[in-house]
Amino acid sequence: MPELPEVETTKRGIAPHITGKVLKRVVVRNAKLRWPIPETLIPALENQTLLDVSRRGKYLLLRFASGTAIWHLGMSGSLRLVEPEAPIGKHDHVDWQFANITLRFNDPRRFGALLWTDTNPEMHFLLTHLGPEPLSDAFDADYLYRQTRKSKQGIKTWLMNAQNVVGVGNIYANESLFASGVHPLKPANRLSQSKCERLVSEIKKVLNHSITRGGTTLRDFVGGDGKPGYFAQELSVYGRGGEPCKRCGKALTEKRVGQRTTVYCIRCQA
Repeated sequence: MPELPEVETTKRGIAPHITGKVLKRVVVRNAKLRWPIPETLIPALENQTLLDVSRRGKYLLLRFASGTAIWHLGMSGSLRLVEPEAPIGKHDHVDWQFANITLRFNDPRRFGALLWTDTNPEMHFLLTHLGPEPLSDAFDADYLYRQTRKSKQGIKTWLMNAQNVVGVGNIYANESLFASGVHPLKPANRLSQSKCERLVSEIKKVLNHSITRGGTTLRDFVGGDGKPGYFAQELSVYGRGGEPCKRCGKALTEKRVGQRTTVYCIRCQA
């Protein structure tokens, strides 16, 4: 599913083209997404100027004077810019039509969401529980060390809890733990201060690098320009279970942890 780098890539791809533009028309072809698109959405949006596009975790926040649209890409969704007369595909559920360009939401599995709030979006039920952004100064080694002292959870499971830190999804948790030499099942409270420093550094490095590569495309994801992400070509462990470790050559171990694929090297990750 699209994770933080894919959502950030989408934000950066669409924002310059639609910020400050008037949303002329909203077309909803299928309102039955993860949560039904509210009927109040269309009158709230049409003929309004889009003031800002931002991201919180895996959510895109598109702000207007009257409120904020909250968009989540779900398991298979994508937002891309198309020409106004572009052919409509089977899974093209929503169009935002600006004067010279259309923002189109495509979602084959329909686990995405488009919701509306006329109050502070940070207080919305989808966002209020979220932890710090991993690329922000709030997520540092001191925070990680302090917050993990009472947790016996495996560190990978801890990292993927959005209440602890938001947006470190499965792919990037696997990659960051490998890069920092930390075993994914290591109890979080057994991380030393120095390991916390290394892990935080690698999380930021992996996420930032993936953003520069347009995210990771494994199946459905495309960015705002319709192009896939290329970070998948550089994955060290995710999707490589049983293959040789790129560092030591030992076969990588693959397990299901918390219903998610976990891949690691028993030699390189202590």
